[in-house]
Amino acid sequence: MAANEPAQAQHPGKSMDLLRFATAGSVDDGKSTLIGRLLFDSKSIFEDQLESVERTSTERGEEYTNLALLTDGLRAEREQGITIDVAYRYFATPRRKFIIADTPGHIQYTRNMVTGASTADLAIILVDARKGILEQSRRHAFLATLLQVPHLVVAVNKMDLVDYDRSVYERIVDEFTAFASKLAVTDMTFVPISALHGDNVVERSVNMPWYEGSSLLHHLEHVHIASDRNLIDVRFPVQYVIRPHASTDPDLHDYRGYAGQVAGGVLKPGDEVVHLPSGLTTRITQIDGPRGPVDEAFAPMSVTLRFADDIDISRGDMIARPNNRPEVAQDIDAMICWMTPDRTLTPRSKLVIKHTTRTAKVLVKDLHYRLDVNTLHRDEQADALGLNEIGRVSLRVTQPLFVDDYGRNRLTGGFILVDEATNNTVAAGMITGVK
Repeated sequence: MAANEPAQAQHPGKSMDLLRFATAGSVDDGKSTLIGRLLFDSKSIFEDQLESVERTSTERGEEYTNLALLTDGLRAEREQGITIDVAYRYFATPRRKFIIADTPGHIQYTRNMVTGASTADLAIILVDARKGILEQSRRHAFLATLLQVPHLVVAVNKMDLVDYDRSVYERIVDEFTAFASKLAVTDMTFVPISALHGDNVVERSVNMPWYEGSSLLHHLEHVHIASDRNLIDVRFPVQYVIRPHASTDPDLHDYRGYAGQVAGGVLKPGDEVVHLPSGLTTRITQIDGPRGPVDEAFAPMSVTLRFADDIDISRGDMIARPNNRPEVAQDIDAMICWMTPDRTLTPRSKLVIKHTTRTAKVLVKDLHYRLDVNTLHRDEQADALGLNEIGRVSLRVTQPLFVDDYGRNRLTGGFILVDEATNNTVAAGMITGVK
């Protein structure tokens, strides 16, 4: 899946410093306006940005400052008033840092929704209070659960247009709860908001005294995500071998370290680990972070490991616990989202798979079914996957991969497929099992 952005990590027992969340929903549900409101009310935009948005809003004859323009950066988006690409925005409060992925609502941009949600800790599904639950709302909720996003927030927007009516909100809550019972939702929260006026976005709204929950930003600041990461299964894909060869520095003359990003578990100096594929065991002697040695490392920290023994280790190898290893497999089953209009996926298609730090050639052995994300119907007669379509496939890889089920570890369970001729990413996948 999409590579994780660097994060400032804290101890696993503490609240994580960084929250990634994606917004999704139907067209015109107000996703971009909501993000603009969060940026504006948390004072995370510059004066010249605000002046530009105010000027554009006036030129377009709009009654209010259109905060959606803060995120709809593409000219085509501004002209049509829609979101096309995934727009990433950053802001911070004293409690947390945030990375927002503003994903499109249109069905033809399903691949963008998958990209934005693949690394998200939380997804916000916006629902227009006037329209209720639409097909696109259901589709995005399903995609969020398919991608194993741990936390779901259903923001019932535009409450100002229904006179802040409690019964309208409760009807949507009941309908969405009934639909979500068919999905694997682990944590779901409902918030009635008005992104345009700021009701329940950053501050509690006086217009909805019947709502007893917290504001949206308060929930984002306090939702517990530290336990979402897999701190049990040690997984360290080796990205790079570091050999400074500094003959003038005795500390670096014989330095040999293995750099990468921790994908799971907790690593400490003195821990016994196993190297895959060799199966040889050794002990960690030192863990170096960007600012020097550290006492422990855990996801998503990027560190360099040093070992007691000289083992032939290279990029694409995996470090794990001797009694807790990932599956070693060349035949895998997976759910994939096809992302290119230039070709279709068919049985016998030959591609390149990129899984953690390992790259190999792969053959599509079988297409089991194409999934209708609107009805959840499985079309077992399908013989191809086209742009934005999702299906289950069996793959044969030319060399073993060190994998976990996606539900157990999103980093070692996710991958991308690449067209070898063009080097374009053509699919994102989630491993569901091995053979």
